[in-house]
Amino acid sequence: MRHAPFGFGVLYWQMAMTSMTTKYVSLVTDLLCLLLNSFVAPELENNRIEEAITLNNMTEQNRNNIQSKNFNHVGAYSSLYTICQIVGLLLVFSVFYWILNFRGGFGFTEAKIIFNWHPLLMTIGFIYLFANSILHYRTFRNCKKRDLKNHHAIIHGCVIVLVILAGWASYASHIYSNPPIPNFYSLHSWLGIVTISMFLSQFISGFVSFMYPGIAAQYKEAIMPYHIFFGIFNFILAVATSVLGFSEKLIFALDKEYKNFPKEGMFGNFLGLLSVFYCGLVVYLVTKPEYKRQPKPEDGVLLTGALE
Repeated sequence: MRHAPFGFGVLYWQMAMTSMTTKYVSLVTDLLCLLLNSFVAPELENNRIEEAITLNNMTEQNRNNIQSKNFNHVGAYSSLYTICQIVGLLLVFSVFYWILNFRGGFGFTEAKIIFNWHPLLMTIGFIYLFANSILHYRTFRNCKKRDLKNHHAIIHGCVIVLVILAGWASYASHIYSNPPIPNFYSLHSWLGIVTISMFLSQFISGFVSFMYPGIAAQYKEAIMPYHIFFGIFNFILAVATSVLGFSEKLIFALDKEYKNFPKEGMFGNFLGLLSVFYCGLVVYLVTKPEYKRQPKPEDGVLLTGALE
């Protein structure tokens, strides 16, 4: 029992030393952490800034690359569009030349002369103007969407007028022929009716959906892919009907002479091939995704019908 006070003192001294050691270690640790933060934190912050700058530069570079690609695509489109216009005008003038030099020209005095308006007006309306109406959005991509819609509708209206006149020329020439020629019996005439009916349906549905104010944006977005698909299909059908019409006219006009490779027969075949080539160019230009017109900020407002 005599050694008890001395034992308690030793124990108290050990506990005190342990507490002081713990506080000292904690203080040293805090000082080390403070020193490390003072040196490492700025470096980490600098790294973050450098990463942000690098990311921003990469984004700017990607943006420049996209703009450069769009510029290249627009240049390629312009070149092909120029070729397309040359081919389209060549087709129109070739049909005019064919009628003027091989079919007796134009007029309103004889049935066969009245008919000659039919292929020319159909070529101008259902092939050339129809094609330009389809390509209008991609050709004048910097114009406002509202203006492009109006132009698209106006060109389609011109096509309807020309098609009505061309249909009248064909119908009148059959009636005034001696003897009269039956109407709507050939495959060409049946396809013509289908093509015209589809075009009028496209025009009416497009006018109501995209020109009439107050139509819901969801409805416009839902119908747009179908409007585009049937528009392209309608154009292809129009070209196919025209090619069939060229062949039918050559067979009726030349009869057995057609197999002897006459000049008119070869020229008529050239018209058919030129029509198919023109159709291929137009479909390629209107379906290639890289040539699509890039949306503009006002397009969203136009789609919802606001501020119109």
